[in-house]
Amino acid sequence: MSKGTISILQLYPREMNIYGDWGNVLVLKQRLAWHGYDAVISEHNAGDSFPDDADLIIGGGGQDSGQLVIQQDLQAIGPRLRGLAEDGQPMLAICGLYQLFGRFFKTVDGTVIPGIGVLDLETHGGKERLIGNVVATSGEFGEIHGYENHSGQTFLGAGVTPLATVTKGEGNNARDNHEGARRHNVVASYLHGSLLPKNPAIADFLIRTAVERKYGIFEPGEVDDTLADLARRHAGSRPR
Repeated sequence: MSKGTISILQLYPREMNIYGDWGNVLVLKQRLAWHGYDAVISEHNAGDSFPDDADLIIGGGGQDSGQLVIQQDLQAIGPRLRGLAEDGQPMLAICGLYQLFGRFFKTVDGTVIPGIGVLDLETHGGKERLIGNVVATSGEFGEIHGYENHSGQTFLGAGVTPLATVTKGEGNNARDNHEGARRHNVVASYLHGSLLPKNPAIADFLIRTAVERKYGIFEPGEVDDTLADLARRHAGSRPR
């Protein structure tokens, strides 16, 4: 018997689903099932009405052209996303949407793409891409593994904290060894690969938070993370 149903909303899967970010949605669906919960997955694309019943919101990366396509619609739903984030809604924003959850993204040619201000951060396009395997450490989630491929350099403001400290790779930028951002129940990161298959602690945080907000209590199931642990060991042993 199902313990309940969690609605997962994926933002702009056509434009913002690069480097396998759709895999994060599949992980959440499968881990919810392992924990005994059903998942309903829906999409929000440009021009759609924003749903009232999303329990967990997730968005991926995309090229600069994709960011321009969704810009107007994202600005329209921005106040709703800010309000949900302030209310504790769990969200995962990867790469391109991570950038646009901030205050702005200034491309290398000087074009400014306004963000929606869910997170206090800004991104500046660089001439060189930051590419390769990343290992980072987090007091909340332990060791985090992923793969970065971005030219944007993101700098955090006072209103957010880093998701993790980089021990291999670059992360947010080439200066401060920070990777990703955290505020309330929002997790943001540059890491693809996808992020969640190799980082079940982050996936279960999002799941637990969504379930507790909806039902008041989270009853975890028994999950065998042998394959995830193996993937983490292999990822950690790879060169940059």
